[in-house]
Amino acid sequence: QVQLVESGGGLVQAGGSLGLSCAASGRTFDTYTMGWFRQAPGKEREFVADISWNGGSTSYADSVKGRFTISRDNAKNTIYLQMNSLKPEDTAVYYCRCRVDTSRLRLIFNDYWGQGTQVTVSS
Repeated sequence: QVQLVESGGGLVQAGGSLGLSCAASGRTFDTYTMGWFRQAPGKEREFVADISWNGGSTSYADSVKGRFTISRDNAKNTIYLQMNSLKPEDTAVYYCRCRVDTSRLRLIFNDYWGQGTQVTVSS
């Protein structure tokens, strides 16, 4: 099992910045990737960004490229999401996800989710 605790978020005006963090504990030694998803009211949860645990490669949704930066601290089992130039459409509950390679062969993965943190961007 992996437990995820998110922090950060809040209310900010358009054009402002916010930072999120997500700390993982438990069975983290088989972590494959960690990332962020978000869900706006009435919409499905969507991918925001993720980072590989070993190589540190990153990927981003087109809607946040150039504005958001994901980073990790392996020693602390923590990832961060720095969000700049925020827009009202970034308003959502942001969820941290930890993907664990339970097979250790990239064949079987388990996903663990945080409780979510609200980000609200006012216009």
